[in-house]
Amino acid sequence: MTEPVVHRSDECLKISQVLSRIGDKWSVLVIMSLRHRSLRFSELKRGIDGISQRMLTLTLRNLERDGLVTRTVTPSIPPRVDYELTAMGHSLAEPVEALGTWAFQHIDRIAGAQARYDAGEP
Repeated sequence: MTEPVVHRSDECLKISQVLSRIGDKWSVLVIMSLRHRSLRFSELKRGIDGISQRMLTLTLRNLERDGLVTRTVTPSIPPRVDYELTAMGHSLAEPVEALGTWAFQHIDRIAGAQARYDAGEP
């Protein structure tokens, strides 16, 4: 029998911080948008329904800081800025996509379970 993995509290905190960053809905949507090719800011904004310009800017900065996205500025008027996933970002896209697929496949069952719970059914 294998022993359970025990994480020190500082490890748990670091893992929690990473998961909260990559698990928020905007980060997930940006990662999924960039999984096939680089995109300009305006293309990302148009492709992610409901995201504000400020939230997209913050999300991209955080993903860049975490080493998941690179930002390339091409000098022109106006300057062209492209975003793309790094190798680490691409390695994250696969499990994120799998999680999204799972959610899509189970959305109706989850909604049914929530309705039963809210109605006080066992």
